Amino acid sequence: MNDNGLPPLIETPPGRYRHYKGGEYEVLGTVRHSETLEPMTLYRTLYGDQGLWVRPAAMFGETVDVDGVRQLRFAPV
Repeated sequence: MNDNGLPPLIETPPGRYRHYKGGEYEVLGTVRHSETLEPMTLYRTLYGDQGLWVRPAAMFGETVDVDGVRQLRFAPV
């Protein structure tokens, strides 16, 4: 925990990312879940309705196995 009693954030740098399935997204920042304090990545779709979404920051930055190849779930563009 840091000085103000909150666990450290897993920061996702703002910018443009491509999901391993092909969609593009803009990361707006890192926020906390109000109940669990879990770090969440706040992002916007760059297609369709361009809605806002959150995903656990640890999941946003993890690697996935695609046809036997490890790659980032969301890679910076």
